[in-house]
Amino acid sequence: MRPKTTKTGSRGQLVALVFGAALVAFAGTKSKQTEFALISGSVFREPGFSVRGAEVVLLPGAEGKKLKVKRMQTVTDGRGEFVFRVPAAPAGYTVKVKAADLTPQEKPVSVTGDERVDVTFLLSPASK
Repeated sequence: MRPKTTKTGSRGQLVALVFGAALVAFAGTKSKQTEFALISGSVFREPGFSVRGAEVVLLPGAEGKKLKVKRMQTVTDGRGEFVFRVPAAPAGYTVKVKAADLTPQEKPVSVTGDERVDVTFLLSPASK
């Protein structure tokens, strides 16, 4: 008895061949990746507990090159952490933090290239 032959075997091989060729062609093209820097930080309140949901604003500063960077805003996560992705070029920024019942703070930050800059805030209770 002769084994049955089906066309699915040849179709599967054809699909694998086309997929492999597409994968090789895609891998051969170099995508232009832009470099970036990270401005990250943590927000705490006394006596050292993290502040969840604090509003964090990043404003482009006047020092360094003029970059087309807009004002960015986020909130801290459950661990009081935040992060912004900015162009990897020399520039200055201001990071502002505010949270309910705590005194707002702001700090200057400088980025010189493809790097990560960390900022830590310790907010005190707001005076009433």
